[in-house]
Amino acid sequence: MDTHQSTILKSFLIGAGLFFVALAIYNCKNPEIASDYLIIEPIAIHENGKAFAGSTSCIPCHTDIYNSHIGTAHFKTSALADSSKIKGNFEFGKNTFTLNDRVLFTMMATDSGFYQRANFIHNELELFNLQVDIVVGSGTKGQSYLSWEEDALFQLQTSYFTPTDRWTSSPGLKELISPRPVIARCFECHSTYAKNTTPDKKGNHFDKSQIIYGIDCERCHGASAKHVGYHIKNPDAKVSKYVIKHSALSKQQKLDACALCHSGDRKPIQPPFSFTIGDDLSKFSTSETKENNISLDVHGNQYGLLTASKCFTKSKNMDCTSCHNPHKNQRNQTSTFIQKCIQCHSKGKTVCMATKDVQRMKDNNCISCHMPLISSKSMKIQLDTMETAVKVRTHLISIYPEDTSKQP
Repeated sequence: MDTHQSTILKSFLIGAGLFFVALAIYNCKNPEIASDYLIIEPIAIHENGKAFAGSTSCIPCHTDIYNSHIGTAHFKTSALADSSKIKGNFEFGKNTFTLNDRVLFTMMATDSGFYQRANFIHNELELFNLQVDIVVGSGTKGQSYLSWEEDALFQLQTSYFTPTDRWTSSPGLKELISPRPVIARCFECHSTYAKNTTPDKKGNHFDKSQIIYGIDCERCHGASAKHVGYHIKNPDAKVSKYVIKHSALSKQQKLDACALCHSGDRKPIQPPFSFTIGDDLSKFSTSETKENNISLDVHGNQYGLLTASKCFTKSKNMDCTSCHNPHKNQRNQTSTFIQKCIQCHSKGKTVCMATKDVQRMKDNNCISCHMPLISSKSMKIQLDTMETAVKVRTHLISIYPEDTSKQP
């Protein structure tokens, strides 16, 4: 080896040595880059590259919150179908629904699963017999059912309506017999994540192994495999890392988290599931609502109604979680919500001005007076030959002169 080659080799070795020393020092000063979290096996990978750990991984540190959250309608908004999840009745005589006096739908429970069969009444010709693979809806108001055809997902014709304990036609499918494609936007509001495999990310083809059913912890706190791995490796750490903290969000960020699915129809700018908590929702989708906020339908646009309310416009900090605890099932806990009202409306001019007789008649229930149940203009259920509007509690907090309970 000549002198020139020897010099080059020495320079290379010295340079390499300095590089690795610098890298070691950098990693010591920035341990999170390479060594402060344990890499765990994810249950799904978001399009942005972040890994989901699964909500059960939250149990060791957040047992009470987890146990409470699994009882919420959000958590139960979708699930793999089984006898514990399907609310409808499969008993003979209670397992049918007739559409337009022409088609009979029969719900069947077999050893291989649950099925919806459709046949013409006049000649008993079978139209289809499809398996119920996925349940959508907690059952509070009802449930719809989805079926796979290879990797394509469809909504079945027959749904279950809880108030009447009957099978009915799925909303929007009054005249349609064949199953309806379930596009990614639908799943965006009924799951934590679902990887869409269509080129535009909008169709009804999904990777079955990359679906997280229900709205669980990671939908609001972000894909958290790195967070879980960090705290497994650092069990004594007192400050959480690699997770979205609700307390760190601005008012609008908190509102956007809910508005994604509670602000009516939205025109997409980015593909479904692109938005994550903390993002500016207006950069991902915009509201398609053209009517005045006051006349918004009570179904689906709670955000628009709330933000049109004087309670909201006069408050600096009011957001959805001012009244709703997403970790708890608060349904029918009227006293809890009344107390939320009283916290702000117990002094001065904001005190209730209704007569004592009206207050007694309403049982001092702020909610029934100022957020009454109103018949939805868009959500209607077909019960045999009768179409019935679903009553939904309005989020337009106001003074209502008429008794809305008498609405048709």
